[in-house]
Amino acid sequence: LSRCINKPQWIEENKHAFNPPVCNKLMHFRQLNIMFVGGPNTRKDYHIEEGEELFFQVKGDMCLKVVENGKHKDVMLLQMFLLPARIPHSPQRRADTVGLVVERRRLPSETDCLRYYVDNSTELLFERWFHCEDLGTQLVPVITEFMKSKQAQTGRPDPNDVFREPPFQMNSLNVMSPFCFKSWLVKHRAALSGGGGVDLFGAQFETEAVVFGAGLTADTRQSDAWIWQLVRPSLVKPF
Repeated sequence: LSRCINKPQWIEENKHAFNPPVCNKLMHFRQLNIMFVGGPNTRKDYHIEEGEELFFQVKGDMCLKVVENGKHKDVMLLQMFLLPARIPHSPQRRADTVGLVVERRRLPSETDCLRYYVDNSTELLFERWFHCEDLGTQLVPVITEFMKSKQAQTGRPDPNDVFREPPFQMNSLNVMSPFCFKSWLVKHRAALSGGGGVDLFGAQFETEAVVFGAGLTADTRQSDAWIWQLVRPSLVKPF
């Protein structure tokens, strides 16, 4: 078992790492990537990955820009949101905000993409595909490369920089509406008080995020489980 971490204390101790352009700091880095992200950030890039991403705003709100079925869309996040896999997205964070982001570790066969679009369009301006092993270090070099590129200076694609065929199709799902986690807890209070767990997002997603009330829960799995204790203490015993 990993050690217990006091979240507010950890954020305070690591807020110096919330630096532009990405402003993220990893808390846990194994099968699950648990990171907190501050602001303000300075990003025009869109990230694409083959896994889902869970977003939860701890402090303040944020705007998640996505390209949904070939059209730009702004999603305002006040609290909870799950982004489906293979959807281009660009988090826009303001000063004095903090958000939680949870991703899974990439499979050896998977690739991520960092992509830029021509202003006010979905025409590709610049992109790089790469196998992502450490999100905390691999995004900044690509962003830096773009900022120094001809494309960044002209706002037009470079005919000598040929775009590769994407290794997968973009997702055709419409993204969910963000929801207030506190209101969700009130709505599901009866189910939670019965001792069972309630899934936040449902079986249609790969991500399993379960909220438990008081009681005893036993579980065995071959993957990481990150536990966030919201109210009163609990005891975790390995068996």
